[in-house]
Amino acid sequence: MSVSYRWVIVAVGALMSCVAIGAMFSLAIFQEPIATATGWSHVGIASAMTLNFIVMGFGGFLWGAASDRFGPRPVVLIGYVLLGVALVLASRAETLMQFQLTYGILVGLAASAFFAPMIAATTAWFDENRGLAVSLVSAGMGVAPMTISPFARWLISAYEWRPAMLIIGVAAWALLLPAALLVRRPPADAVDAGTDFSAEGARPQLSKVFRSPQFIVLGLTFFACCAAHSGPIFHMVSYATICGVAPMAAVSIYSVEGLAGLGGRLLYGSLADRIGVKPVLVAGLLVQAGALATYLFVSRLGEFYALAIIFGSAYGGVMPLYAVLAREYFGQRIIGTVLGAATMLSSLGMAFGPLIGGWIFDTFANYSWLFIGSAMVGLGAAAIALAFPPLARQKPQPALGVPL
Repeated sequence: MSVSYRWVIVAVGALMSCVAIGAMFSLAIFQEPIATATGWSHVGIASAMTLNFIVMGFGGFLWGAASDRFGPRPVVLIGYVLLGVALVLASRAETLMQFQLTYGILVGLAASAFFAPMIAATTAWFDENRGLAVSLVSAGMGVAPMTISPFARWLISAYEWRPAMLIIGVAAWALLLPAALLVRRPPADAVDAGTDFSAEGARPQLSKVFRSPQFIVLGLTFFACCAAHSGPIFHMVSYATICGVAPMAAVSIYSVEGLAGLGGRLLYGSLADRIGVKPVLVAGLLVQAGALATYLFVSRLGEFYALAIIFGSAYGGVMPLYAVLAREYFGQRIIGTVLGAATMLSSLGMAFGPLIGGWIFDTFANYSWLFIGSAMVGLGAAAIALAFPPLARQKPQPALGVPL
């Protein structure tokens, strides 16, 4: 198969991440309409997103391991089926518990079937420009707020929340099936560079990998990074509305963050290829923490837009770098498993933000403590990232044959 097919893998991965993550994060757009129509509490609805992240974390580990063993295509096909089913069932939920179980568990399980397998597949297809390639796949998440979120807002305005969620589920089915069928493993002559964990070509021991300083720092940094930004991302539309921004304009702030995240992924990925992953990651985490603290002082639409550019480019730019570090530390043979485990920790971090943010709002009727706490956690993530061990000098290994 032509090496040029690697760019098809990038395009397919970007589309999948856009649809899956966009559908999941659209709950931020649905939150207020659902609460108004049903009388369910904000914290109750936000807890569905918390369940999303918890299930996505454990699911990411299982799907990542499955993709190492069976290849990415069977995994993403299962995810395609689950995502549509989850959204259709959630649109018919009559109680908060039903909604939490269908949206919170099934959507999280489905979304986790795309990220780790497709990122792992992309790292296998690329030797040079790996940071840029992974960033482009991850850019689908940045495109989601510019596409899925406004689409969800328009559907809610036109049809109310239940038909809107049903339509998004059907659209996910239509988009993901052809994309999943295009997924392939890399050519059989792809070379995996040796690392401290795969220097002799044998499958590394996972117990050794998960106890290593490399994985501990990777997992803790990923956890703290996501714990810092998840609450502000999820509650940003609600926060802007409280500040007096019109609902559709508030959604546009979310879209600006996504656009900035797209640019940030391209910028940070390119810089990581040039000057190294660690300094770029630390810088991005510091920018994220500063932006989170600054949200305490904004109230006008223009101010929200300006800060959304800085915040979105920072959190969007650093996210793909964890996958690049995982690939460079641990090699290709277990990248799905390692990235799935790191994603599990990050998803647990993501799970705290929506729930804590909902509790803060229900308790204090504002989000000030959310932004203060998030900024402090963001600084902690940057401090942890400084402890990344230096990368081992990599040695080329014999080619490993893998079937399509």
